Amino acid sequence: MKLVVQRVKEASCTVNDQVTGQIEQGYMVLVGFGQDDSETTAEKMATKLSKLRIFEDENQKMNLSIFDVKGKILSISQFTLYADCKKGNRPSFTDARGGNEATKLYDYFNQCLRNLGLVVETGIFGADMQIRLLNDGPVTIIMDSKELNL
Repeated sequence: MKLVVQRVKEASCTVNDQVTGQIEQGYMVLVGFGQDDSETTAEKMATKLSKLRIFEDENQKMNLSIFDVKGKILSISQFTLYADCKKGNRPSFTDARGGNEATKLYDYFNQCLRNLGLVVETGIFGADMQIRLLNDGPVTIIMDSKELNL
């Protein structure tokens, strides 16, 4: 499972000219699932994300969590995080988990975040989404469950 976490002042997702999710301060998170990912992986990544301390304290040190700043999350499904560009110029996505399995894991991941007490807005899985955000910092963190041994 891969997450691209961007600390934002605001973010929104629009599908067919309709806003499907919108937040102020918090994280805009791109979420991708690999073939080996499970509900356990989603739970562990949700917990790790919730504890991430990338908001600045009074000393301008990244020391505060999303709970500390009362932030929210805009979660966007993103299978292209598993693009394999090793051969040729057209990426392969065979490592990405697709279809119903990925949809279930995405929904489960978002519910795990909500169960932890976070407000989570979303895009629409598989839709053509337009994402707007104002990156704060900029701060962008890449989390990979394999690198984190989760």
